Amino acid sequence: MHRSLLPAVLLVDGYNIIGAWPCLKKTRDHSGLEAARGELVEVMTSYSSFLGYNTQIIFDAQHHKAPTNQEMITELLSVHYTDFGQTADTYIEKSCASLREQKAQSLINRVIVATSDRAQQLIVQGYGAELLSAQQLCSDVQGTISRMRDKYQKPKQPKGRFLANSIDAKARQRLAQLRMGL
Repeated sequence: MHRSLLPAVLLVDGYNIIGAWPCLKKTRDHSGLEAARGELVEVMTSYSSFLGYNTQIIFDAQHHKAPTNQEMITELLSVHYTDFGQTADTYIEKSCASLREQKAQSLINRVIVATSDRAQQLIVQGYGAELLSAQQLCSDVQGTISRMRDKYQKPKQPKGRFLANSIDAKARQRLAQLRMGL
């Protein structure tokens, strides 16, 4: 896949996505919020890697007295937990404001925000960010995973219609020896 020399930045409103994707809601309801966060991180790791996006997944910590925390998952994916009293929306807005400057200086190519929060969408559009609803992101992730499977897991085609053509040379030689009674 051709990638631009300038990176794209994808900001993901983590809890908004978890609440909107049926598979993540199911995980949250059956196994807990931590399991749903882990599943989202896993899916976004593959997605970001395949598309070359610098992705930040942002989770609210507004009701928990914990300091801001950032985890680097891969070179292209990080997870951010906001400060006590700060929402993911506020974090995303501030990030869009600073990324707008980087975009103006041609340090980055695009800023994309993934959320279904309509008010949030309007605010980040004002900063020049592109939008992906939770459903659009889900569809795009599924399509990307399908393309990854097609690209990297193609079954090897036999070199003819006979079974002997689909096995390696050593196995063919051993079968020939067995046939001759050796």
